[in-house]
Amino acid sequence: MIVEHRTYTFRPGTLQPWMKKYETEGLPIQKRHLGHFMGIFTTEFGNIHQTVMLWAYDSFDDRDRRRGAMADDPAWQKYIGEIWSMDAIQSQEVRLLKPSASTPPIG
Repeated sequence: MIVEHRTYTFRPGTLQPWMKKYETEGLPIQKRHLGHFMGIFTTEFGNIHQTVMLWAYDSFDDRDRRRGAMADDPAWQKYIGEIWSMDAIQSQEVRLLKPSASTPPIG
């Protein structure tokens, strides 16, 4: 199992409109393709213009297959084009995390 940790940093004033669109349009598409959604979190202290998303996958190959299928989905292509035109995201950081032996099962 691996966990994908995505941090997005937003221009001030754009997080809430992005979040509304993501939760109503993007997340349902991702759930269809990506599988185990662990959550989306917003920052309370520090950089308050950030979100962190966590997704769990069986393996690196599982992640590649699922993300590839999502990228080919016309609904995702339409959604992601609209998201980029919002010009809300300043930066994105993606980490793939491998759990240690002492990590409890996720699911």
